[in-house]
Amino acid sequence: MQLTRRHVLSMIPAAGLLTVGAPLLAHAETPTDRDRLLANTVEMLAGTTASNARPEVAPRVAAIESTARSRLADMVDAGSDELFAGRPLGSDDTNLRRTTTFLYEIALATRTPGSGLVDDVATQRQVIDGLAWLHEHYLADHDAGYYGNWFNWEIGFPTDVTRAFVLLAEEVATYRPGLVETYVATMDAYLRAGTDGDVDLDSRFHTGANLADITTNRILQGALTGDEGRITKAITDQATVFATIDPYDLQHGVTDGYYADGSFIQHHSVAYTGSYGKGLLTRVVQTVKILDGASQASTADLVEVVTGWVRNGFAPLIYEGWMMEVVKGRAVSRTTTGYTDVRVIAEAIVDLSGYAPSGDSRDLEAYVKHLDGASPEMIDSGRFASPLSIARFADIVGDASIPAADLNADERNVAFDAMDRTVHRRPGYAFALARSSDRISKYEYMNGENLLPWFQGDGAYYLYLTGLDQSECYGVDYYTTVSPYRLAGVTAPVQERSSIPELYGERWYENPDHPLEFYSSSESQNTYVYFPRGTNVHSGGATLGTLGAVGMVLSDDVGYRDKQAGILPEDFVVYQNASATKSWFMFDDEIIALAAGIDGLSGRDAVTTLDSRIAGTGDDIQITGAHRDGTAWSGTGEAPLAWVRYLNASHGAAVGYVLLDDQDVDVTLERVTRSRRAIRLSNSNTQVTKQVFGLSVEHPAGAGPASLAYALVPNADDAAMAAYPAELSVIRNDPRVQAVAHAGLGVVAANVFADGTQQAERLSIDGPASVIARRHGSAVELSVSDPTMRRDTVSVTVRGRPLALESADDGVTVSRVPGGTMVTAGTYQAHGRSFTVTLA
Repeated sequence: MQLTRRHVLSMIPAAGLLTVGAPLLAHAETPTDRDRLLANTVEMLAGTTASNARPEVAPRVAAIESTARSRLADMVDAGSDELFAGRPLGSDDTNLRRTTTFLYEIALATRTPGSGLVDDVATQRQVIDGLAWLHEHYLADHDAGYYGNWFNWEIGFPTDVTRAFVLLAEEVATYRPGLVETYVATMDAYLRAGTDGDVDLDSRFHTGANLADITTNRILQGALTGDEGRITKAITDQATVFATIDPYDLQHGVTDGYYADGSFIQHHSVAYTGSYGKGLLTRVVQTVKILDGASQASTADLVEVVTGWVRNGFAPLIYEGWMMEVVKGRAVSRTTTGYTDVRVIAEAIVDLSGYAPSGDSRDLEAYVKHLDGASPEMIDSGRFASPLSIARFADIVGDASIPAADLNADERNVAFDAMDRTVHRRPGYAFALARSSDRISKYEYMNGENLLPWFQGDGAYYLYLTGLDQSECYGVDYYTTVSPYRLAGVTAPVQERSSIPELYGERWYENPDHPLEFYSSSESQNTYVYFPRGTNVHSGGATLGTLGAVGMVLSDDVGYRDKQAGILPEDFVVYQNASATKSWFMFDDEIIALAAGIDGLSGRDAVTTLDSRIAGTGDDIQITGAHRDGTAWSGTGEAPLAWVRYLNASHGAAVGYVLLDDQDVDVTLERVTRSRRAIRLSNSNTQVTKQVFGLSVEHPAGAGPASLAYALVPNADDAAMAAYPAELSVIRNDPRVQAVAHAGLGVVAANVFADGTQQAERLSIDGPASVIARRHGSAVELSVSDPTMRRDTVSVTVRGRPLALESADDGVTVSRVPGGTMVTAGTYQAHGRSFTVTLA
C-alpha cells in the first residue's frame, strides 16, 4: 500500500486533525490517553519487570546501570562550567548534547526494572537538578545559544531532555513543578527552522527523518504538559512523513522520504536508506509503540506502508546482514559497520512484526531470523535500544516453527530510479552501483565526515561475495586504504584534490558577505559543498525480470558549472571532472561494463578502475591471468590480456575480469597503511594496513577519447575464465550507443544516449532510452525505460516478421510498421520506471 502526500494532506481538515482513514487517526472528541502514552514510552525505553527478568535481557539491564553509574561518577569530578567532567559547556554544541544524553542515561537506569538504581529518588532528583542548572546557565538565553550544528538544538538535546522528563514525570512534577513547561517553552524557542515555535512543513530542515524526530518529541511533550492540541498537531505533521513521495506533485517542495520504487532520499538529493532512512524506520515504529492503545488512533495503514519499506526499500540493500555502502551518504566514513546498521534495522523489524497482520508478521519474523543467521557477526540483540525488543527477538529466533527466510528472491535486480542506485543479486554475490545526476548528489560531505568523497556517485560499484565478513572487504577501511580516485568502477581525471578542511581551514566554506551567503547549513553550502548534484540528465536504465541495464553520462558537479558562469566567489575551489559515457549490463554470472568517450579534459590523463579490493595483511592473495592467445600471464604486465582473476585463497573469494577489448591493463597489489582519520576528522587515529588489489586502465591525455569494455565474473575459477568471452559480445560501444549481447540468455541490451533512431542488432531504438530484449523460443520479451525522466514516450522497433501482442504493462502500445513491430511506452512522469511487453 502506498499513501501519497496529496492523499494524506487531503485528510487534514482546517483544525489540523486527521479524519477517518488516515494512517494515524486522532479524534478531537476522543482525547489521547496521555498516561497510557507516557507509560508506553517508559516501557519501550526501560522495559518491564517481566521482560527484564529474562536472561536474554539481563546484559542490557546491566549495561544501562553500568553506564548510569559511570555518568554519576563523572558528575562528582565536574568543573564549574560542567555537569560532567571533561565536557565544558558554553561554546561546544557537541558537549551540550553529550551532557543531555548523559542525564537521560542516568534517568533511564532509575526506571529500568532490575537496575540497582531503579526508583532511586535521590538519583532522580540529581538528574532533575542537573537539568534545571543546565537550563538556567546554558539554555535560557536563546540569543547566546544555537552555535554549532542546528541538529543538536532542534533535535538532539530536546530528544534527550524530553525522554528524561517522560521517565521522571511523577518526580519532576512534585520536586520541580513548572520545570517541564519551562523547558518546553525553551525547546520551542530553539525550533528556529519552524514557525512560532512549531513545525513548519515548508522548512527544508523539517523533512523526512528530521521531521519524525521533532514530531515524536512534541507528541511526548504534549503528553507531559497535558496539551492535547500539541499531540494532535504533532501526529498530523508526522503523518506527512509516511506518504509516498510523488516527484511530480511535491508537497511543501519536499523531496525527502520514500518513493514508489523503494528509494529513500534525505537532504533533498542524497540516497540515504542506510542512515537517515534507518533512523526514520526506527522513529516510525516507535510512534506505533508509543500510541498503542493510547487513543482511537488506527495504525494499521501505517504498519502496512512501513512493511512495504522493509520489503522493497531495505531488504534489497542488505546482503548477508550487511547494509550496502551506496545508500549511506557521509556515514560511509564512520567506524560503525554495515552489520551495526542492520542491527538497528532488525530491532525495528522485530517491533513492527508485533503489529503487522499475520501473513506480514510471519514474513518479517522469518526475515529477522534470516538476518541473524546470514550475518557472520549474528545480531547482537543485547545492544538493542529497548529491553522489550530484546525479549521479542529471543522469542523469534528461538521459535523452531519460524523458518529463516530472506525477503529477497535468490535472483533480483532492483532499480532504485528515484535515487540513482541499482542492486543486482544472485546466489553467491550482490552488486551495488551508485550514480548521480541533476537530481541526485554526487556524494555527501558534512561536519568533517567523508573528507574524500568526490567520485562516490560517479559509477562507483561494490561487489559483495558470499560467506565473507564484509567489514574486512568494505566499510571504513575500504575508504581509508583505497585511493579516492581509484574506487571500483570510477573514471577519474589524474589531478590531486584537497578536502574541505584543507582548502578553507574549516569544516565548511565561509563567506556570509557573498550574495549566496555561505555559512554552515546555508542553502548555498548544501548546494555546492555538502552534497552537490551532477549536471547530467541521463542516469537510469531498464529492468527485465531479474536482468538489468543501466547507463549514465559522467558530468561536472553544479559547483564547477556555476564557477564558470561567474556565480560563485573567486576563492571557492572547484574541480573539473573527466568525461565519459558509461553502461552496466547485469546478467546471471557476469556484469558487463562499457565506457566510451573517456577524456581527462584540460590536458589531463584519466584512469578507469575496473576494481579495487582490500584484504588482510596475512591473507593469501593470488592473481592469475591469460593472454588472448591462451598463454598464461606471467604478472609482468604484458598486453593484451584476455582475463585476470583475483583470488583471496584465505577466504575462498574470487573475482574474474574479462577484457572484451584490447587494453594495457595495470594490475597492482600494494600494502597500504593509512589512518582512519584521513576520511573523517572525528575518527580515532587508528592506522589501518591492508593489501589493496587494483585493476585499472590509463587513458593518456592527447590520445583522443578512449573506450573500454570488460566483464566482472564473481566467484569464477581459472577454468571458467578460460571459456570467456564465449557467449558475451559487445555490439556497440561509443558515446551514442552502448549495447551488448548474451547468446546463452538470448539477450540483447542497449543504452542509447543520442537523440533519434539508433540501431542495436534487430532493434531500432528511439533514443535516449534503455532497452533489454530477450527471446524465449518464438516470443520476444522487451523492457523499455526513459533514463532521462524527461520524455513523453519511448519507442523500439523489433525488426523482422510482424509480432503479436501477448501481454504488456499499462501505458504500452504495439503496432505493426514496415519491416517490424513497434513498441511504444508512455514514459511521461514515469520517473525512469521500466515498461515490459511480450510479443510472439
